[in-house]
Amino acid sequence: MGRLDNKIVIVTGAGRGIGRAIAEKLAFEGATVVVTDINGPSARDTAQAIGGSAIAMHADVTSRDSVRTVAEQVKSRFGRIDVLVNNAGWDKAVPFVDSDPADWDRVIQINLYGVLNTSKAVLPIMAEQGFGSVVNLGSDAGRVGSSGEAVYSAAKGGVIAFTKTIAREMARFKVNANCVCPGPTDTALFASMGGDNPKLRESLTRAIPFRRLGQPGDLANAVAFFASDEAAFITGQTVSVSGGLTMS
Repeated sequence: MGRLDNKIVIVTGAGRGIGRAIAEKLAFEGATVVVTDINGPSARDTAQAIGGSAIAMHADVTSRDSVRTVAEQVKSRFGRIDVLVNNAGWDKAVPFVDSDPADWDRVIQINLYGVLNTSKAVLPIMAEQGFGSVVNLGSDAGRVGSSGEAVYSAAKGGVIAFTKTIAREMARFKVNANCVCPGPTDTALFASMGGDNPKLRESLTRAIPFRRLGQPGDLANAVAFFASDEAAFITGQTVSVSGGLTMS
């Protein structure tokens, strides 16, 4: 028996990286996973790799219409939505004084508005059914800051604060909401932001008490716990999965 048997789960940005690992882990724990991504083919690849009851759907989290359509289709097909995992994210590393305001808009649209849009679509469904769990992916950048990621840090700080308020507002409907914050994690996005630089990887690894970068599976394990009934009495919490790089 898996911890998530018979649960209907939506994961955003699940085409690759941390999102894919989350989708795979939740399916392993017994969930029916709705794999969503702005890249439709990558979502289908993830769903096919998972097999079983997993389905792929195109979703652009910056579009309220797009995510509303996903929520309505999932509810229509399965009758409910048990878990929402807001994982979709994007960043571009650059010192703030050198940053392009067009990139600010994209970072905030995906990382902050994306969470607002999916939550606006799914939370009323959870409130009506009287149960549900939301797991938002924040970032340690939003907790302690991160050089070269000023706007991303601001957006993720917003996600952390939003999660706490949603936890307060939704508790009367028996819906919990928690935030999982990755530290440096070995993904394609990390590589694109300089993580493929051996010196950067080495300095980060030295700074992490466990002496390794995070792996997508490390995040997936934490998300699986918060998505399960084992976390039913935990809400409004922020947990870093960083190998001890940050401690609260």
